[in-house]
Amino acid sequence: MAIINRMMRQIDNDVVNLRHGLQPSNLSFWYDKIIKEAVEMSPPWLQDKIKVRQDPILTMKFNLDISRRAVRYFMVAVDNNVDQMPYSTKLYFLKVQEVMSIEMDRSLV
Repeated sequence: MAIINRMMRQIDNDVVNLRHGLQPSNLSFWYDKIIKEAVEMSPPWLQDKIKVRQDPILTMKFNLDISRRAVRYFMVAVDNNVDQMPYSTKLYFLKVQEVMSIEMDRSLV
């Protein structure tokens, strides 16, 4: 019985951690950190071309306003931070990278 209780507690903790990683405040924190790093890496003429805005009503929705020339700086900033993120946040930003890569490939065709 003690083993089952311990397993149930572990599952409960895992679910809470996964849910916390996708909270809008957590995503906003990581977006701010990534955008700040991307702006610091980018040349001066691209620094104002990297922005993110959180929708005030749909708080899980983020509008990433970024120049095509600045995408690589954003990608590098995500790569630099992905190991420190909670698991579900990491999956979220890996998906963001995937979508951006697909959009960049589509624009080259």
